[in-house]
Amino acid sequence: MAARYRAYRRSLTPRAQALRRDPTPAERKLWYEFLSALPQKFTRQKPIGRYIADFYCASKRLVLELDGDTHYMPGAGQYDARRTTDLNALGVRVIRFTNAEVMESFEGVCAAIESALEES
Repeated sequence: MAARYRAYRRSLTPRAQALRRDPTPAERKLWYEFLSALPQKFTRQKPIGRYIADFYCASKRLVLELDGDTHYMPGAGQYDARRTTDLNALGVRVIRFTNAEVMESFEGVCAAIESALEES
């Protein structure tokens, strides 16, 4: 079995800790109403490489990203695509949802995550 440890920039740790203390409403909902109860362990705001993943399941090498308003600003799409490519190169699969999807189509988001966990 391949190592589950993913190298990261240690300078990201304080930022990741701050993000854990102040989650968005969508992150809070997904974590407390779904992810925290799954048998697969997820970590919130996990530094991986030079990024901080919203949620990471090491056993499945799966990152869940929740995209808020800042992801629709000019240049954000290119950054997100590069970020996904970089994480894929580390052997990590990335799935993205919008905050609106989590808040308005919660059951569908949960079903998509369960499907991704089964595929991994």
